[in-house]
Amino acid sequence: MSEKKRVYCLYRVSTKGQVEKDDIPMQKEYCRDFAAGQGWEITKEFSEKGVSGFKVSAKDRDAIREIQQAAALKKFDILLVFMFDRLGRREDETPFVVEWFVRNGIEVWSAKEGQQRFDTHVDKLTNYIRYWQASGESIKTSIRTKTRLAQIVQEGRYRGGTPPYGYRLEKQGRINHKNHEVYEIVIDDGEAAVVRQIFRKYVQEGFGAQRISRYLLEQGIMNRKGINFANTTIIKMLKNPTYLGILRSGESQSEIFKKLQIIDEDTFQRAQEIMKQRTMKHSDVPLNSKGNALLAGKVFCGHCGSKLVLTTSGKNYYRADGTFIKKIRLRYQCHYKVRHPQLCDGQSGYGVTTLDGIVEKAIHQLFDRIKTIPEDDMIQSQIQKQEADYKAQLTRAKVLCNRREKELSDYQSEVLKVIRGESKLSTTIINELIEKAEGTLQEAQKDEAHWAEELDSIQQKATDMHKLYGKVVSWSELFDTCNMAEKKMIVSQLIRQVRVWKDYRIKIDFNVNIEQLLTYQQPPLSA
Repeated sequence: MSEKKRVYCLYRVSTKGQVEKDDIPMQKEYCRDFAAGQGWEITKEFSEKGVSGFKVSAKDRDAIREIQQAAALKKFDILLVFMFDRLGRREDETPFVVEWFVRNGIEVWSAKEGQQRFDTHVDKLTNYIRYWQASGESIKTSIRTKTRLAQIVQEGRYRGGTPPYGYRLEKQGRINHKNHEVYEIVIDDGEAAVVRQIFRKYVQEGFGAQRISRYLLEQGIMNRKGINFANTTIIKMLKNPTYLGILRSGESQSEIFKKLQIIDEDTFQRAQEIMKQRTMKHSDVPLNSKGNALLAGKVFCGHCGSKLVLTTSGKNYYRADGTFIKKIRLRYQCHYKVRHPQLCDGQSGYGVTTLDGIVEKAIHQLFDRIKTIPEDDMIQSQIQKQEADYKAQLTRAKVLCNRREKELSDYQSEVLKVIRGESKLSTTIINELIEKAEGTLQEAQKDEAHWAEELDSIQQKATDMHKLYGKVVSWSELFDTCNMAEKKMIVSQLIRQVRVWKDYRIKIDFNVNIEQLLTYQQPPLSA
């Protein structure tokens, strides 16, 4: 009686969900029945759960590597799978894996498709075509899946998985094609309040991710796992466009769904700008929003040009009633003056309260000036003439472009006459004329595109100035009542730098966009 052939079985499913749907138990049962019918003995079984045969290479699959090692040691005679695509779906790899087993004395069988042999060239071609087709099916499945997921988010439905912090899933009566009620993504009011707080601290008060994390911990606000928010989590939240009401699937994303919007567009955009500017150490963001010095990092000595640094000194004393008092004095100090008094003829320091007070007064003057100018008058005075000039230039460019197009068309029409001998022009001349006309047309088209871009730019500038005007008016209403951190964020967007001379003479350099608003009225604001 011959010895039974030893069999290794491999079962695989691409997703964890297939495991729960009895896919692997079905493969096992079928392969076991098949082996028993052949008189074989199954000595070992391998199950790969949630492993894509298309995305994951054989060299990265533990089961395939272990089976190959066993094959090299002659531990079994037959590799049995339910269908051949369980070995993989990569046309550039899987056929050669199958051939490797056969060349090493292992029979490769499918319980549904029989044995894969390599006796003829047709066998090799059949083996390759099988996996070429399987690879194609995987690609088509992937495309269909991506397309459907993109359609789902465009319809305002959640594509699945755990929703971001600030949202939850709940059933609202919608039934799918399987007659099951499905979950919808909705705003979780409690978590959304925390999200808004994170954005407010970051955008309005200048908190960094680490400081926000500490703040939330101090307030006893924890994440869903009951632990504090990590810095990296906060950064991801600040970058997440879902809070705008945008649903995403890969590179596809939906329009803004207002019912899902937690953060308004201006706040979200400002958060992105702050992140970018902080990496570049841009002046539009305060270096430190903590402390009680309004101008930290923005004050420069008018005499030597060096940046003034914030210093503190303390004075302790007792009141008449015996109460102990510790008084802190803040100063903006010119270290260059302290180190090289002979090279800087300015003051060594300026009181924070005095200098901040002078600048605050100038800021109030700025607010009053801008609010007294009608918004449309301010913007039109700077935009209208430029816009009219660009429109005129664009019209001129279009006329010239049309003329050049007609000129080229006329020369091209002349070609047929040259061929028929009906033209007075030679082939050489007409070719030269066409080549020259093509060149002048390209120049005209570039000129038209240039003025179209310029016109778009000036119209966008008008939109941006309207937004800025609204922000400045809003800041003017908040400035006197907001806390120091919020004041610093406002000042950082208003002022590029402050230069100070002896006796607190100052010159304020406003940020470029603020200067644009101020050019409506002359002279420029100074204190």
